[in-house]
Amino acid sequence: MTDDTNSKIIIFFENIDKYYGCKTEITEGLYSQTEDFDASMTTWNLSEFTLIRSAYRKKGDRLMIEGEKMYYEISAKIIIDFKQPGRHTFEFVEQYGFNVFRITKIKFHHKY
Repeated sequence: MTDDTNSKIIIFFENIDKYYGCKTEITEGLYSQTEDFDASMTTWNLSEFTLIRSAYRKKGDRLMIEGEKMYYEISAKIIIDFKQPGRHTFEFVEQYGFNVFRITKIKFHHKY
């Protein structure tokens, strides 16, 4: 991960509290990269909840977000990409193995 990507993630997490109380969608995809990313070859999951709190767990280096009966973690050590493709929309890519990746798309339905 580059220093620029790391800085963007820190800024995102330092400001996530503005989304507390907002409907939150997490789309998670697991995929094995062969040549090019192909969404049809990815296993997708969708969760929706109202964001209640967030935290960073130092032991284990995890970014955590929580809703009622919903808990989601992103491993900070293995993030290889982070971007903001739209307003109130963010994407993380983690690399879990040589060719195993998880993409997490977070969309906040912000009132503004």
